[in-house]
Amino acid sequence: MQQSSMTMSEKEIVSALKYVSRMKPEFMLSEMRNYIKSEMSTQDIYKTVRSSFFDLGLDIIPVEDDFKVIHAPKGFIELNDREQQINEAFFRTAGVSRKLERLIEQYVEKKTGKSWDDPLVLERIRKAVLSQKADYWKKGRSRNITYEKGYDILGYLAYQFPVYFVQFQHIMYGMAQDGLLKKRMKILDIGTGPGTVPLAVIDLYNRLDGHKALIHSIEMYDENIEAYDSLVPQYAQIKEQVQVKEPTKADISSLDTDSLPEKIDLMVFSNVLNEIKFLSIREKAGLVKKMSEKLNPDGSILIIEPADKVNSTEMRKLAVSLKSMGLSIYSPCSFIWGSGCNPAECWSFEQQKDIAPTRLMKKLAECGEPYRYINTDIKYTYAILRKDNLTRRKYRVQPKAKFAKLSRLGTHTDKRINVIASLMSGDLGDERHSLYKICDGTSVKSVYAVLPSHNLTPDNQIITNAKYGSILSIQNVLVRFNEANDSYNLLIGKGSIVELVEG
Repeated sequence: MQQSSMTMSEKEIVSALKYVSRMKPEFMLSEMRNYIKSEMSTQDIYKTVRSSFFDLGLDIIPVEDDFKVIHAPKGFIELNDREQQINEAFFRTAGVSRKLERLIEQYVEKKTGKSWDDPLVLERIRKAVLSQKADYWKKGRSRNITYEKGYDILGYLAYQFPVYFVQFQHIMYGMAQDGLLKKRMKILDIGTGPGTVPLAVIDLYNRLDGHKALIHSIEMYDENIEAYDSLVPQYAQIKEQVQVKEPTKADISSLDTDSLPEKIDLMVFSNVLNEIKFLSIREKAGLVKKMSEKLNPDGSILIIEPADKVNSTEMRKLAVSLKSMGLSIYSPCSFIWGSGCNPAECWSFEQQKDIAPTRLMKKLAECGEPYRYINTDIKYTYAILRKDNLTRRKYRVQPKAKFAKLSRLGTHTDKRINVIASLMSGDLGDERHSLYKICDGTSVKSVYAVLPSHNLTPDNQIITNAKYGSILSIQNVLVRFNEANDSYNLLIGKGSIVELVEG
């Protein structure tokens, strides 16, 4: 995964580059010829050292037949007004760009030798989509999702990819808003598939002003690597703000972690750990923890899994296991009572606005059962972990505060109480009742805040538009035990008051 061994000539040039960059804030690359023994043209020097610029913290600007070398800006991204406006506009009508759509269509044509919308091609993609969906819902060891055949990849690109592509941008943009992204980001994407995460990073960075990223990736299937090579480098050429390395072919369950690049700023496991069925949660946590040794002290680990109950709950257990191994959970969980939690029944997920279907998706839906091939809703479970104990929500309940712990609801059944908790879902209810999962880090059973539509008032309506992970105080709520679901409901009435504590 690391750079291949350099020749003596390459080492000499890189060493000289380090020396000159320490001496001068900016210089022309042609000046390097004064510091090396080898007779080389400026272009040859550039070809030799261009892969080293990012790690050396340098930027290079073409100037006629030469290159200006400058020190890259340091620090974390602070989004300006233009960046915020253009990204908020994107997320209002989010989807796959026409340029990327066309690259995918061209890849379909390359793999099949036919037009991307040829009826036979579409029918074979439909079969691949249905097969993948059937495999996904299998349980235990019988669930075996692989991407070893060409049409498996085409089915993924047509059905799953558009949603994963947009949802990753939602998460990464949120990290930018939180100040977690550096102006120069070194990213490692584990289990990249056909390049979903790199393509999403490129798309987001094309809407940012001058910030750059370098992406390393790992993938085990040849078909995925072939798709990556056809899609990612071409898409990265649009603005060249993101540099992508050739994927390393490896099985992450038996990965030699010593071969990983050093000083990673963001390590991504997107919809991959749930597919390693032969490893226990503790073993998966051990694997991630071992890989975290390559993370910068101020770097982040991002784990994303599907929103269904099994995968969502398993991911929460994984995050808590990693917490017990010394990593901290930045978000979405908030340990407001300063204690750990029991994630056995923690089914929590984020939901975003539906995406626009791609042209390929629409074509697949031109059949007798169109609903089988339209996939536009974004629901996902995620966790951001750190090594430096940084958390998004810093609030902790003060001693002697007049709030009941959710773990004590059994002693308050049919009584009115005050609680303080994190909002851990969107509205799960119907037209008559809004329903929200809440958590304070102490509960063993699931707890939901229930707001009947006829009880909505200005004093309690903030729960209807609070962000996922926000901390709310909910005062004067009635505790009910839901025997059918073995959970607790907190009934918000007209006299209840809901306030934002930290959002």
